Amino acid sequence: MASRVNARVRSRTPAPKRAARPALVSAAARAEADSSFERLVYERVRLGMMSALAVRDELTFSEMKALFQVSDGNLSAHARKLEEANYVTCTKSFDGRRPKSVYRLTSSGRAALNRYLDHVEAVIKATRRA
Repeated sequence: MASRVNARVRSRTPAPKRAARPALVSAAARAEADSSFERLVYERVRLGMMSALAVRDELTFSEMKALFQVSDGNLSAHARKLEEANYVTCTKSFDGRRPKSVYRLTSSGRAALNRYLDHVEAVIKATRRA
């Protein structure tokens, strides 16, 4: 019976507060605060799509699907986000009876990719100096 009472008393007693730790400002935290940080480009599949399109004039949906090993729906959703941002264009046609989607990087997409890469390089340099 005494142990039940002690358990109740302990549960009602507030836990002692820990001393606040000083916040460490890391390169990653600074990166998030940077207004030029491109969240849209940051995601793995979208970054891969834009990088691949930066070195090739165009890629088909099937080529990108095989390259990134993602489902049709996943790739389609990522491509749509990039299209809405005007980072890539998509031209749809038919090859015989089969639909064919061809993607190209736009000039604003190339600029966004370059901004993102410049930002990542700056974070890497800052981290190596620390």
